[in-house]
Amino acid sequence: MLALPKMPNKFYVPGEQRAARVNDLFAAVAPRYDLINDLQSFGLHRLWKRRLVQLARPRHGERILDLCCGTGDIAFALARSGGEVLGLDFSAPMLQVARQRAARSAPVQWIRGDALHLPFADEQFDAITLGYGLRNLAKFEAAIVEMLRVLRPRGRLLILDFGKPDNALWRQLYFGYLASMVPLIGKLFCGDFATHSYILESLKHYPAQRGVAALMAEMNCERVRTLNLVGGIMAIICGEKAM
Repeated sequence: MLALPKMPNKFYVPGEQRAARVNDLFAAVAPRYDLINDLQSFGLHRLWKRRLVQLARPRHGERILDLCCGTGDIAFALARSGGEVLGLDFSAPMLQVARQRAARSAPVQWIRGDALHLPFADEQFDAITLGYGLRNLAKFEAAIVEMLRVLRPRGRLLILDFGKPDNALWRQLYFGYLASMVPLIGKLFCGDFATHSYILESLKHYPAQRGVAALMAEMNCERVRTLNLVGGIMAIICGEKAM
């Protein structure tokens, strides 16, 4: 594969500036976000999100939070179950796209907010989904604590994100794709290699499926299990809040 020059990614900055840089990133990619997801995943992201919703088991009348909702794919699918769905994201441009799409989809309440400081009282939701968002947060542990705080006892927590395959060869090929082809898609559609080279950079600092499952098990979560997708390049981690 074509190797791009290695350099620090301007959108990945650890520490206090993390949120501001991620916000800049999503402002840059919001208009083409859905198209690029289709291109870089060969459309598979739609199947992975559908699987997440199936595992969430949304029921009529339930209150469900889709955290870091982006342009709304998961929130819309959850809303078709007949539940009360709230989509929360801190990126105004991403929420704007979600609201534009809402006219032709099931109703969702959109909220701009911080995943590390959720604007809800304790034990408000029957289920929480988080698709491709935990990896972008400055404090993974704090986000899980907040999600469990607002979940009701026996509430379901499901996290979908990029993973780290156990197989060394498959991991090398996958990381090579993220390092070369995905940034080229970012350059073509967003005018900047950095918008999508960010994915691999953030993944390097992310605990991925094993680490996230371990954190959930340590934090008042029961029945934690991991579903690896395509050999672990993506993963869904599921659990329930203990009584």
